[in-house]
Amino acid sequence: MTLAESSIIEPIRLDFSSIHLTDEQFYQLCIANPEQPLELTAKGVLIVMSPVGGESGNYELELGTDLTIWNRRTQLGKVFSSSTVFRLPLGGQRSPDVSWVELSRWNALTPSQQQKFPPIAPDFVIELRSRTDSLSDLQEKMLEYRANGVRLGLLINPQVQQVEIYRLNQEVEILRSPTEVNCDEVLPGFLLNLSTIWQ
Repeated sequence: MTLAESSIIEPIRLDFSSIHLTDEQFYQLCIANPEQPLELTAKGVLIVMSPVGGESGNYELELGTDLTIWNRRTQLGKVFSSSTVFRLPLGGQRSPDVSWVELSRWNALTPSQQQKFPPIAPDFVIELRSRTDSLSDLQEKMLEYRANGVRLGLLINPQVQQVEIYRLNQEVEILRSPTEVNCDEVLPGFLLNLSTIWQ
C-alpha cells in the first residue's frame, strides 16, 4: 500500500434503504447537523462526508471564484458552493464542490424549491479530489451526475495533474496537465484556469 492509498479517508456510509428517508426527513437531518456535510445516494445510502483540509479548501474557492467572475459578467445562471445539496432526478441528494445552473432552469423553480435543496441537476459541476478522497468514489459520483442529466462535469485530480471530463452520451475524456479547460459547450466563453491548482 502506498502512502497516498494509506492516507485515504473513506466517508462513513450508512444503509438507510430499508428506512426510506423522505426528502423532508433528509433535509431536516442536514439542518440539525449543519457542521457535518451529508449526502444521500439514490439507493438510500447516507454518506457522512469528511471535511477538507486547507489546500483543497483553497483550490475549491479558486475554482468557484473563476466561475463566479465569468457568471457575473455573463449573468447566464447561478453558481453554487460545496455546501449546496441538489435533489437529483434519479433520487440522489448530492453536493458538488462547485456547480452552476442555467438561469431559465433555476427561475423555473418555486421560491420554496430554491430555498431548500433544489430539485434539479446542475448543468455544470466540478469535483476536486483531495489527498484523502477515493478516486473510484468520485468517478462513481461523476457517472451519477451524468446519468441525472448534468451536461458537463469535471473531475480534477491534482495528485496526478489530470482532468476527467464527463459529457452526456459520450465517453469520458482525460486531459493530462492542462493549463486550462474549455467549458464553452455549456458555459459560453469560459476557460477554467488550472495553473494555480497544479502549483
